[in-house]
Amino acid sequence: MPGKCFVVHLDVTTEDSQVVRISFSNLFKEFKSTATWLQFPFICGAAKGSVYECTARTSKQDLVGVAPANVRWTCLMLDLHYILSMYLNRRYSHLKSIKLCSNLLVKNLYTSDLLFEPGVMFSEARQAKLAFHGISPMPREMAFPVPKGENWHDRYDYIRFPSDGSKLPYDSIQKGCSNPAEGVQVLEDPIRHLPRPVTLTKAVRDRVSLIQQITSPKDMPRWSPLVTKSIPEVHLATSGPLEEVYSGDQEFSRVEGLQAAGDSTVPLHATTDGGIHVYAHRMGNVAIHAVGISSDETVYTKITGPEVLSSKKASPCRRLLPDPILKLRTIIGFGGCSTKWALWTKNSSAVVYPCHAIIITMQIETGEQRFFIGHTDKVSALTFNGNSALLASAQMGHLSMVRLWDFQKGKCLSMFKTHVHSVSSLSLSYSGAVLCGIGKDGHGKTMVVVWNTAQVNQGGEVVVLAKAHTDVDIQTLKIAFFDDTRMVSCGRDNVRLWRVRSGALRSCPVNLGEYHSLEFTDLAFEKGHSAEREPEDRTLFVCSRSGHILEIDYKNVTIRNARRLLPSQIQHSHRREKQTFNSGPGIAINSISISSTFCATASEDGYVRLWPLDFSAIFLEAEHEGAVSSVSISPDSLKVLCTTSTGNLGYLDIQSRGYNTLMRSHTDSVLAFSVDGLRKQMATVSQDNTIRIWDLVSMQQLYDFTASDEMPCTVAFHPAQQIFACGFSSGVVRTFSLAASDLLMEHKQHRGAVTGLTFSPDGNLMFSSCSHGTLALYNCAAQKSHVHRVLANVVSQDAEHGPNTLAVSGDGRFLAFVGPSKYTVTVMDAHSLDELLRIDVSILDLDSTNLDSALRICFAPMPVGHLLVSTSSNKVLVLDAKTGRLVREVSRVHKLSCSSLALSEDARYLLTAGDRVVKVWDYQMRFDINFQVYIGHSEPVRQVAFTPDQQHVISIGDAIFLWDFLAVSRAESPKADIHPYVESLVPPRAETSSEKLKDFTSSANEIPRQSAPLPSLASPPCLDISSIHQAGRDDIFSESDEGEEAGLKGSSREASDGNKDHSTLVMEEPVENEETLVVRPKVSQECSRSPSHSGNEPRKETKGPEPQHYIRPDSYRHFTPRFKASVLPKSVLYPPAGNEGLKLKAVIGYNGNGRGNMVWNPDTGFFAYTCGCVIVVEDLHSGSQQHWIGHPEEISTLAVSHDAQVLASASGQGNGDSRCQIRIWNVQDGTCQKVIFHHETQVQAMAYSRDDRLLVTLGDYSDRTLALWNTHTYDLMSSTHFLEPVHEVAFNPLFDGELACVGRGAVAFWLIEQRGADISLKVHRAAIPDTVGLVELTSLCYSTNYLLYSGTNTGQICVWDTQTNRCFMTWEADEGEIGVLLCCGNRLVSGSNTKRIRLWSVAAVQELRLKGSDARSSSVLLEHEMTLDGTIVGATFDDSLDMGIVGTTAGTLWYINWAESTSIRLISGHKNKVNEVTFSPGESHCATCGEDGSVRVWSLASMELVVQFQVLNQSCQCLAWSPIPISRGGAEGQHVVAGYSDGTIRVFSISRTEMELKMHPHSVALTAIAYSADGEIILSGGKDGLMAVSSPRTGMTIRVLIDHKGSPITVIQCTRKQYHDFGVEGGELWLAASSDRRVSVWVSAWLKDKCELIDWLSFPAPASLEAPSSLPPSLAAFCPWDNGVLVYVGFGMQKEILFYSLRQKQVVEKIPLSHFATSLSLSPAAHFLAVGFNERVLRLIDCTTRTEQDFVGHDDSIHLCRFTPSGKRLFTASYNEILVWEITST
Repeated sequence: MPGKCFVVHLDVTTEDSQVVRISFSNLFKEFKSTATWLQFPFICGAAKGSVYECTARTSKQDLVGVAPANVRWTCLMLDLHYILSMYLNRRYSHLKSIKLCSNLLVKNLYTSDLLFEPGVMFSEARQAKLAFHGISPMPREMAFPVPKGENWHDRYDYIRFPSDGSKLPYDSIQKGCSNPAEGVQVLEDPIRHLPRPVTLTKAVRDRVSLIQQITSPKDMPRWSPLVTKSIPEVHLATSGPLEEVYSGDQEFSRVEGLQAAGDSTVPLHATTDGGIHVYAHRMGNVAIHAVGISSDETVYTKITGPEVLSSKKASPCRRLLPDPILKLRTIIGFGGCSTKWALWTKNSSAVVYPCHAIIITMQIETGEQRFFIGHTDKVSALTFNGNSALLASAQMGHLSMVRLWDFQKGKCLSMFKTHVHSVSSLSLSYSGAVLCGIGKDGHGKTMVVVWNTAQVNQGGEVVVLAKAHTDVDIQTLKIAFFDDTRMVSCGRDNVRLWRVRSGALRSCPVNLGEYHSLEFTDLAFEKGHSAEREPEDRTLFVCSRSGHILEIDYKNVTIRNARRLLPSQIQHSHRREKQTFNSGPGIAINSISISSTFCATASEDGYVRLWPLDFSAIFLEAEHEGAVSSVSISPDSLKVLCTTSTGNLGYLDIQSRGYNTLMRSHTDSVLAFSVDGLRKQMATVSQDNTIRIWDLVSMQQLYDFTASDEMPCTVAFHPAQQIFACGFSSGVVRTFSLAASDLLMEHKQHRGAVTGLTFSPDGNLMFSSCSHGTLALYNCAAQKSHVHRVLANVVSQDAEHGPNTLAVSGDGRFLAFVGPSKYTVTVMDAHSLDELLRIDVSILDLDSTNLDSALRICFAPMPVGHLLVSTSSNKVLVLDAKTGRLVREVSRVHKLSCSSLALSEDARYLLTAGDRVVKVWDYQMRFDINFQVYIGHSEPVRQVAFTPDQQHVISIGDAIFLWDFLAVSRAESPKADIHPYVESLVPPRAETSSEKLKDFTSSANEIPRQSAPLPSLASPPCLDISSIHQAGRDDIFSESDEGEEAGLKGSSREASDGNKDHSTLVMEEPVENEETLVVRPKVSQECSRSPSHSGNEPRKETKGPEPQHYIRPDSYRHFTPRFKASVLPKSVLYPPAGNEGLKLKAVIGYNGNGRGNMVWNPDTGFFAYTCGCVIVVEDLHSGSQQHWIGHPEEISTLAVSHDAQVLASASGQGNGDSRCQIRIWNVQDGTCQKVIFHHETQVQAMAYSRDDRLLVTLGDYSDRTLALWNTHTYDLMSSTHFLEPVHEVAFNPLFDGELACVGRGAVAFWLIEQRGADISLKVHRAAIPDTVGLVELTSLCYSTNYLLYSGTNTGQICVWDTQTNRCFMTWEADEGEIGVLLCCGNRLVSGSNTKRIRLWSVAAVQELRLKGSDARSSSVLLEHEMTLDGTIVGATFDDSLDMGIVGTTAGTLWYINWAESTSIRLISGHKNKVNEVTFSPGESHCATCGEDGSVRVWSLASMELVVQFQVLNQSCQCLAWSPIPISRGGAEGQHVVAGYSDGTIRVFSISRTEMELKMHPHSVALTAIAYSADGEIILSGGKDGLMAVSSPRTGMTIRVLIDHKGSPITVIQCTRKQYHDFGVEGGELWLAASSDRRVSVWVSAWLKDKCELIDWLSFPAPASLEAPSSLPPSLAAFCPWDNGVLVYVGFGMQKEILFYSLRQKQVVEKIPLSHFATSLSLSPAAHFLAVGFNERVLRLIDCTTRTEQDFVGHDDSIHLCRFTPSGKRLFTASYNEILVWEITST
């Protein structure tokens, strides 16, 4: 209603019975979501052409609010399936309720599976055949009246959500396209109409009001919700076997036994997500991947694809060998869905039975198993034809799948969907020509379907003969063996005869008379045939749950006889006598089987009984442990097969009267297992409350322990003794002796379920953990173990628990587990449970927006020394077990989380389990494809491990799988194959710490190796790891340098592991908390130098011995420089003063990795921040920049004096210095006044005193030094070394001689006293209250009223009285670490790693300090909060804290205005590496793309961000801007094309700010992309060397070029040429370069479908081992000023640039270089070359005069150089920083 507000609530139930509320309202300002509530803003549209509509469309703001005056009736369609799936990752079940609130007029409400189109009439729908697309006209009850001759969409609004476009605000419900019916055309005609040219020269109104439009891919119309639990059915004839596609990004399945390759009916699965998908096969065929949602099996179908051009032989893909590396040997398990299915083969030598999703054939004499693999869910029914040649099987599920198998060959002949829910019974005719099945339809009614299977052996299809719905219950249905058209069924209250005639299935009931109310369970026909009788003249036997057996005359449909099985009566002699067929309570008969001479029955009382056909007496019976589910007499009538409800399978041998058990199994999921390597035994525990011991050789069950009222959770074998331990859900840990079959000990230390249990390798120790976080250590040296130590709340309570909860290292010295939180992994001393290491895995992935948690852990064998951790983001982290440093990570390990990890003893192979698959990995990751995938489990795999002899692999979940491990062990393998691996894991020596480091995140497979890589002795970058707090180490501040030296002499002791590399320094006489110390440090007077001074004086003060490896504290506030593989240049060719060819014009980006690296003075307007090693001083009014260059490394922090006249900046070592640089800058002229040196590693924080006379600098956790400087001379006044890290320091604004710093658990208050030249420091250490706990104090700020606020890493704020130095108040201010605090008066600002910045009113704090308990209020008030895009790392506000600037780790500087509740991006850049820069043809805009998945478009005039396209969870690898086609009239090009790491290509419209097209021509990551010269073709290259030629109009891939296959494409460039130039017809010349130093040159005429290779260049490389560790790229480009010349640079015999003439076919010019180039660009305007080097230098070469100039400004390898089309500017990039240079030379 106009001017009114409304709210609508929809309560939706998910499949897991969770109720989710979906609300939409025009009251909501933005989209919000919780786990159970989604809130969508509703944007009310106005009448077409109205003022409101025009205003809303142009302003794109203030859209949300009350409805306008001329609001129209609206038809709203919500796709509830998609909303739940997209926003909450849940599956929709049904709509529970709808609640309408406030002012709303509603015509009607409907739910449907169809998509209704309101503007389509019934006649139009029939004519356009829209029903085929799932579109239906609107029902009459929902239709709106439309006057004749008018359009529905002109009168009403139609909203479909999720929408088919993106508008502001994001995630809102609003009007989409004007006519949704037009979208139908996309299905039939994929040609896209090109948009009208729209100019982008609209000025930005205000610099601080950036409009960032983040768009999502534009969805195609969703005709109907698609929820698939199994593979959909599409019949497609194939000409040959299916071909597997091997790709590094795709999982390929390995199964031993039957593969899906022989299927004649092949499923295909088509999906649409907003674009046209084309999957290009490497060999020229299109691979269509058919993947069932509930399955990990992938089926590949080969069909005709685009033409392939090849001029050289393709290189093979390197993969893990042998292939397959696992072979399924034995499965312990039976049943799954049902235990009644077990069949004899025709020769009676084998039985066939299901085990969950696998069908097993077992030879009864040898126990050998054969497997039929292909079902994706549990098998629910099995049946044979008469001669056992054809086997039919069905699986459970929403739409059951049936497979037909050639039993002898083990090949699947056909699979098809039954369109029946949960097939419960199958029957094949004797000939195999007819198959009959029973299930339920969508309404729960019984459905009988009959199929014709006669042609399946000849490759024909399975077709439905007839089907019928019935209300009667059917338990069993069987086809008569004498007539394929006749069937009999039985069930509750009925026995029916069925017949197929004339395509119809008809039935008639048997008149049961007095037996009409029985529940019949099974039936069997009388066997044999007599010549005197007709085939149908025979007896039918039917059994019931009441014990009755009816004999029915099949021909006459009458009951001949009825008998009943009764329980035995106990006589006085205590012997049993059968009262078989009298009145009384009967024994339920579950199954009956008939042979020609006798009958067998299976009963609920556990007996199998054999009777003569007249049932006169029992002549043989066998008793079982549980109810007998089914019975089957063998074809030779000598054996009777029995199955029980307890999961047992066996047979009764009639001749010997013996019983043979074939299989025992758990009846529920198997939770954990443990293997005894000495005795070849295995213990398993299950949810069926049993513990079972198995013989690994025979796979037979040896022992069975049952716990009646508690569930066993974990189990572990003792390494030496015949003892095993088991943990239970009650918290009890029990140890059992197998030798004595006795309970040894019972421990009750745990209150929650036992989640972890393991022994040390020597068996002397046992460890257990529980769900409440308790960890227990037991001494097992004696047979009866006893408790040694118990720790509470150390193991994570909220992490997922599994068999790998506790891990013990191979030498038994270390114990690892996830805890205390799910984000940390703790390593303890296994003998004492002393904590040694704590690793925070949540901060290792800087690219992720979600906190990563640890799931499973595993130690690598000795001496590798690795700790493996699987995480919630589907990664496996390989960490150094002693230092916690990240060695490497493996991404996308499984689709879902990894549930188990295991390493082989030789550390060559890694096992992972996840989803329902097992993967085997090459642990060294040496191949293109490093893993193999094995399917078979129908439930999640809970544990996987190698057997102790390394010959087998065991996996558990639904059943127990034993695999043969076929890899050659290291002892047996050839010596040449051994990788120099152990050597690479030697701990780094101190003298090698300065060697070049290789980035552990770089890909090792992009460049072909000339030789095996040599192991690096340098350590990888240090990661965020919390330090260890040991007892007795209460003081973190030292007394003085002299005291340090005395106190630490001889006090360096080894840690508990005995490793001297990790020694811990402890003060022997710790200082008491409230003691004041006088500190008189020695002072070095000569530790600074002027900028021109190149020397460096050593530090003169004395320090105690320092450990080599410091552990990073548990605080994000600590600065860690980004790891760089580049090196500083040894010499630079600086240009002559005044003749510089380049001038730095702009810097794009802010370094979110810095800490406090942004300053702003509100009074003077001075604003500066850092980007890499450059200080950017920016005018906030004009946007102009100054750039202060001088630091050699990444700048860590900044500090500005209070009068804003001096700026101090700090960076790491460089230019031969052994200490950090601190530069002092004059703000007025931007000159560097002084360079001072003192700290050895990094400077963590700096601060000026209130009178600006003193500067304090604080070293990081490795340096641990506080230095005090005189700001007049910048001489060092004092220096103090700490024992533990300090996080931040600040001066007291009231007293210039007071400062405070914070660290672990305490605040240190310092008093500076100066007497002449003598400086003394008094320090008072004040510990936090015990109630706060052991925390890190991570931030602090003074207030002007004798208060000090400090933040902790647990989210608390502590308030201190600076007069008494005591903490008198704390409060919970955030959920995460508080790293930024600012205070002014009664207001406080806090920023944390939860991305939130909060404004507090703290007026009550001062009153509480003065009055204590008499204060009127003791609470603080949260006034305001904002959530930004990353962790808060820096903030500056004005004096009233009303407005300020905040920096985040996402590389963004935000303008914050609390009064207006606004946050506006001031500075924004890429968070991760920038991969490409491209320019619009008119040079008005440029676009950049990066590893963060974003494509950003910038205005070149103002360098403002105009629009951003974000694709989640993908990296954007390459980018190109479309040229100006003549057909478009020469207007500004409006499209960019981007290539992504998943092999997709997306085309974005700049003018419409949306994605127009999505293609998928590559199966691996793209590495290069370009438009053809006319813009009509897109050329793309992938990491595998394949190049695709695609059309942006149709989305089709026209060609796939394989000439560079095997080596990543590095460059694709297109240019125009004369049509007959080079003797080849075609108007386009283009080149491609690959990283194997090869360049191909092509001539194309795309309209004529011509593409011809005219030149192929291969550049040599030296064969010596002197190649750099990471080879430089091979780069090529056409020379703009010399047509027909190609410029090449790359790794080769010489460091040089080569000019190659395409006409002369030879190199015509060479330009030598000092280093190998990493980037190259040629100016289109002048004869300039720009070259970037790994040495962080940019070189400008004038090819006319051969002059060279070097320029510095980057702090890492310059991997990107790009001249603008006019040649006036040059863009260069290193990692995420972009520098824009202006060309000053003519």
